[in-house]
Parts: sequence; C-alpha cells; structure tokens
Amino acid sequence: MTETAKKKRGMPSSFTILLALLAIVAVVTVIVSGTSGGAVTAARLSDFCTAPVKGFADALPVCLFVMILGGFLGMMTETGALDNGIAVLVQKLKGNEIMLIPVLMLIFSLGGTTYGMCEETVPFYALLAATMMAAGFDPMVGAATVLLGAGCGCLGSTVNPFAVGAAVDALTGVGIEVNQSIIIGLGAVLWIVTTAMSIFFVMSYAKKVKADKGSTILSMQELKDAEEAHGKAASEVNKEVKLTGRQKGVLIAFAFTFVVMIVGFIPLADLNEGVANFFDAGAVYDADGNAIVQGWSALITGLPIGQWYFDEASTWFFLMAVLIGIIGGLSEKQIVNTFITGAADMMSVVLVIALARGISVLMASTGLDVYVLDAAANALAGLSGVIFAPMSFLVYFGLSFLIPSTSGMATVSMPIMGPLAVKLGFSPEVMVMIFSAAIGVVNLFTPTSGAIMGGLALAKIEWTTWLKFALKLIVALSVVCAIILTVACVML
Repeated sequence: MTETAKKKRGMPSSFTILLALLAIVAVVTVIVSGTSGGAVTAARLSDFCTAPVKGFADALPVCLFVMILGGFLGMMTETGALDNGIAVLVQKLKGNEIMLIPVLMLIFSLGGTTYGMCEETVPFYALLAATMMAAGFDPMVGAATVLLGAGCGCLGSTVNPFAVGAAVDALTGVGIEVNQSIIIGLGAVLWIVTTAMSIFFVMSYAKKVKADKGSTILSMQELKDAEEAHGKAASEVNKEVKLTGRQKGVLIAFAFTFVVMIVGFIPLADLNEGVANFFDAGAVYDADGNAIVQGWSALITGLPIGQWYFDEASTWFFLMAVLIGIIGGLSEKQIVNTFITGAADMMSVVLVIALARGISVLMASTGLDVYVLDAAANALAGLSGVIFAPMSFLVYFGLSFLIPSTSGMATVSMPIMGPLAVKLGFSPEVMVMIFSAAIGVVNLFTPTSGAIMGGLALAKIEWTTWLKFALKLIVALSVVCAIILTVACVML
C-alpha cells in the first residue's frame, strides 16, 4: 500500500468505538424494556454518563496494575537495559528471528489453557512490539503473538479454573456431574488445533512484512506512533551493543519479576503442595498444617504464591520497579520521577479499560445480559445434535459480547445451558467446551475486553486495524471449533 493511501485511511479511535457501543447498549435497553416484562430496566441518561466511571471503579485493580506496570517499564527503559537487552537478543537470533513467534506463542498458549492467562499478558504487548520491530517485523506481529497465543490457550481450556473450573462448579451446583477427563481431552484438541492455525497465520504475515515493509497492515499514523514508542529499541539492533554489569543485573531482575508474576497467578496448591511450598519458600507449618512462619510472598503481598490477583501483582511490580532503579544505578530523584512519568504514560490505556468495563457494568445493571441468555436458551430447545452444537456455539458467541468475563459467563449461563443439554440428551462436557471455545474466539477481538484494548493501545495498534488483520483467522477458527464441537456432541 502506498504512503498516500495509508495517510487517507481514517479510523475511529478506541475511545470512540467504545463510547458508541455504550450508547448502543443504552438504546437497546430502552427498546427492550417495554417488551421484556420487567426483566430489563431501561438505561437512564445518568446510567450512560456514569457507566465509564463505574467501569473504572469495577476495573480498579487492573487499572492500578497497568499504571504501576507503566512505572516499572519506565524504570527499565531509563536504565537502558530493556533496549540493549532486546538488541542483544535479536543479534543472537540473526537469521532465525522468525522462531521467536512459535516459541512465544506456545508459552502464552500454555498459560491460557492452564490458568486463563489474559489480563496478565498486558505487560508483554509493549515489550514484544519493540522486540518484533527490532527483529525486522512490525508491532502487529508482537501483538498477535501475545493475543492469539494466550487467546487460543483460553479457547481450548483444559484445566483453566476461570473457564472450565467455573463452569463445572456451576453445573455441580445444579446437580449435574461432569467427567473432567472428557473436558481435558476435548479442550486439548481445540487448543492444539487452534494454536497451530494461529502460529501458521502469524508466521506467514511476519515473513511477508520481513520481505517487504510496505506490506504492513498498519497505517502511517500507527507506524509513526509505534516508532516513537518502540523505535529506540529497534534502532539499537544495528549497533554493536554490549550490556553493562548493571544492565545484566536489571535484566535478571526483570525476568525474575515476570516469572514470579506468572507463577503467582497459577493455583499451585491445587496442582501440588510441594511445588507451592517450593515457590513460596520460608513458610513453616505446625502439625495441623497452619502457617507458623509465612513464606516470602505472604510477607510481602499478604498472600502466598498461587493465590495472587491484581493487588498482589501490583505490589510486586511496584517493589521490583524500585529495586530495578537501585540496581540500574538511578538516583532517588530519578527513580521517583521515572516511575511517575511511566505511570502517567499509561493513562490512555487505563481509560480504555475503564470504558470497556463500563459497557459490561451497564448491561449487568439493566439486566440485558441475563434477558438475552434466557431468550437464547429457549430458542435452542428441541434441536438435533448436528444443529444444537453449532447453534449453541453461535448463542455463546453473541452472549460473549455482553458478558466478556469467562467466570462471569460460566456462573450465569451454565445453570441454564447445562440442564438444557442434559434434557435434550447431549453431553454437559461438550456444553462446557462450547462455552469455552465461543467466548475464547470472541475474546480474540471483542472491544469490550479491557485486556485486548489495553494491550493494543500499548502496542500502538488501533482496534479496527487488529480486526482487519485477524478477521479471516477468527472466521476460520470459529468454523473449525464448530465442526469439532458438533462431532463431539454427536459422538459423546
């Protein structure tokens, strides 16, 4: 595409898209309220105006995490370790940069299928956008590596407690027993197939951009923004870069920070008590299993490794940001000013997350989400397996825009959809995976996801550009998932 054509491309910003969606939801509640028999309450002007503020309050933990993350990344940049580290990595991979994609996507995918890695990926968007630019690709390759990697893992959840775990718990609550082995097996099939498709898709695009920079899907403005945000790291690649002793220490602390964060979110005690104790060394227990002396994580964050959420992760990143500043040789004033500047740089991302959450808050407060779910369940009654599975997939596909939270969707929908499947003679395990796959596909692109909108903002990519890039793959993934689930519904 020529430079002139790219300049002419005018796309609405993420803020405009989200405000438009918020307005549409408000109008729909007004229209539906008159025929819903009181199930839906019409949104008032005050509901519309306060939705972004309530969304910010509802998403406060993740918003605070993103701001502290900004301070952390600002500290890394100030020490020079991040830019030089990326340059050294790319120089060592000279000629094999493409292999970064499958390796990283598999790692993110593994996190998705095991513990629902989603919001935790936000820090990696900026890092991988810079890394992929330095490797000769574009920021889209970095964003796709993160989003499609973790997203396909969540789509094919095997033991993800926020998806299949919440769904199984909801079914148990209404008296339906579930075979976890079937869920793991079917989830593994979806996970492997969709991850392989996504890796091939991203690598194909990356090779095209590597060969011809003009083939990038990004607009001139996006390229300019990305260059301003990530170009310094990319420019270091062409120089002979050597890491100082302090920078090596900073990078070790940087890697340690992310490893601990990832492990902190995984419910290790549910997997193996010994593994949990290893990562939270220092704890001493009495004969009854009560902690006499807390492990290092509980001493710092208040909770042991494996029980973290955003408050604990924010605490960890804040402490490590200060430590990295000290290791990097920054003065007290530099540390304070750098952290404040880095946090301030994240305000646009925070506002996007708040707006996205505001849409969900408005739908929940008016009852629109549950109303649509009940209507969809009634429409599915009496269908054959060949029709029931793809139609259920479509129902969940649509509902996922209203309720982007996997655990929220499972809690609200499974007590309705699970008994419906059993009543019609279908496997409740397949229904769990229909839910997981459908919401997984939608969470690859929905603008109501704070993680997606925030991550893309960090990578300097507009949502409309992401949709244009990923649309063909999303359609292909949807078709493949529907086929696999239909076969499973008929056979099981």
